[in-house]
Amino acid sequence: MRQIVLDTETTGLEAELGHRIIEIGCIELVNRRPTGRTFHRYLNPERDIDAAAIGVHGLARADLAREPRFADIADDFMAFVADAELVIHNAAFDVGFLDAELARMSGPARTIASTAQVLDTFALARQLHPGQRNNLDALCKRYGVDNSNRDLHGALLDARLLADVYLAMTGGQAALALDDRGFAQPGCPSGAAARTPLRLGAPLLVIVATPAELALHETLLALVAKTSGRCAWGAADGAGALAEPKTGAIG
Repeated sequence: MRQIVLDTETTGLEAELGHRIIEIGCIELVNRRPTGRTFHRYLNPERDIDAAAIGVHGLARADLAREPRFADIADDFMAFVADAELVIHNAAFDVGFLDAELARMSGPARTIASTAQVLDTFALARQLHPGQRNNLDALCKRYGVDNSNRDLHGALLDARLLADVYLAMTGGQAALALDDRGFAQPGCPSGAAARTPLRLGAPLLVIVATPAELALHETLLALVAKTSGRCAWGAADGAGALAEPKTGAIG
């Protein structure tokens, strides 16, 4: 299964009032594992940016004057997300802005829904945690995802954090930011390391029981069978078989 975790930053809150996208960040997951492929673009909105929005992401119009317009990168973006499931926090906001940008372009009409499926992690979080705060910062804290570098919002940074949160919410796998040995980086909150997935290809340490340990194991199974009347594990040479129920008084 191919999924794209996506976030945008914008000039303001209302696409219907002409506000524009200024940054897109995407992280690719395949079968719930990051592939290393990303899509990240800053965009020239060709309009002023609300002061409140600058306070959120720190991007002013002058910072983006030399960046491409959405129309310049639209084909590459749509190809990147095509036939994937988009994982977005508060999806109505981002999809609304993306559809508005697509509607400004000439040629055949295109929408996000015609290209990819959408999963809203905000709606999912509200189902899992009703009555609680479910913004991205609150979810990072709840699932032990390190967001200490999030002084300002950024589309790619927020997509990475959302990927960690989404994996934790839906299966206990989180922390994409591993060091080159596959361990959680220093500074992760307590509990985060326990949800860090093993890296593919990492050597697996196998510890084999000694004959003495096997004998103790058989003694314990016999005791379980004697005191409870049955043992679900059976003998070591017949694993999986149920022991025959005992009859008569215990002892």
